[in-house]
Amino acid sequence: MEEVTPQEGQRRVQQGALLVDVREPGEYQEVHAEGAQLLPLGELEARHAELPRDRELVMICRSGARSARAAEYLLGQGFERVVNLAGGTLAWVDAELPHERGQA
Repeated sequence: MEEVTPQEGQRRVQQGALLVDVREPGEYQEVHAEGAQLLPLGELEARHAELPRDRELVMICRSGARSARAAEYLLGQGFERVVNLAGGTLAWVDAELPHERGQA
């Protein structure tokens, strides 16, 4: 599974990839990368069919561990273009990339 830096992840999103946040709703509401779509890891198995197969998926969580599990799961389900964002939302915010606070 490929891991990308926050800057590379943002570049891919700007080129059409979908940023998928697999944290819990409360974590997402506290702070999330701008444009990230929430799909909690606990719901991924039941809801993965909602994700597009014709776009690259950039998976993100808090630090990169849950999103790595999510990416591995999706690759196992036949998704071909899935990458993990190394360092997660913490690294995204530290890199001063666009993010939102206090919104669901």
